[in-house]
Amino acid sequence: MAENQPIVQIDGLWTQFGQVVVHQDLDLSIAQGEILSLVGGSGAGKTVLLRQMLGLQQPERGSVRVFGEDINQENGDRLQQLRNRWGMLFQHGALFSALSVFNNVAQPMRELRTLPEDLIRDAVLLKLHMAGIGPEHAPKMPADLSGGMIKRVALARALALEPELLFLDEPTAGLDPAASESFVELIQSLHQQMHLTVVMVTHDLDTLFALSTQIAVLAEKHIIACGAPDDVLAVQHPFIEQFFHGERGQRALEGLRDVPKTARE
Repeated sequence: MAENQPIVQIDGLWTQFGQVVVHQDLDLSIAQGEILSLVGGSGAGKTVLLRQMLGLQQPERGSVRVFGEDINQENGDRLQQLRNRWGMLFQHGALFSALSVFNNVAQPMRELRTLPEDLIRDAVLLKLHMAGIGPEHAPKMPADLSGGMIKRVALARALALEPELLFLDEPTAGLDPAASESFVELIQSLHQQMHLTVVMVTHDLDTLFALSTQIAVLAEKHIIACGAPDDVLAVQHPFIEQFFHGERGQRALEGLRDVPKTARE
């Protein structure tokens, strides 16, 4: 990948289901090291766009380049090599219910079929530790975990292969305020430690303002604004006015202003 090339580059993307056009001439560029939050109304196509970045769904036309390569032109081993460079945290964790915590995190490593079990063991315990999970929880089954623990184990699995790019789908959905704040702090720490680029879909304005270095707003079938949070909030558009400047948005902004700047860096 060329120096200063975007980690994700989407150009002229169209998504259509039958007669319904979801995305039209959508462009988006995500630079290395950013935490970009993708927001939009219900049915705007946020999750569809995330799936297209993951190579799980092809657009009607346009290109989706990740690490400089058009993922819709790759297949087989090359596509898998690209997928090994990113991790995905699904909204509800998506842990395998029949596998223990340890084996859920080990699964991506075992799929490589190149790592010995003793190395996998050490790596799994390290990833769990990074996600704030002690080794005593490794034998537990997902059914025995709280919502916050499920998110952390799923995050450890997403980090299993030392990704450069991390996708988060509603990472704090379903968590109580304390667990949500703790999880946000964890993402902030990992972003700095691992030099990650993060792409996040969220409706949680507290999470959005606490984490985002960039915000992309999806409305009217394309990205209507993309930039630093203050720049996006200044854009005159009905959706931005309703989403960010309504009562919920004002509460989230006031809460962020109450936090010392050094505590957010």
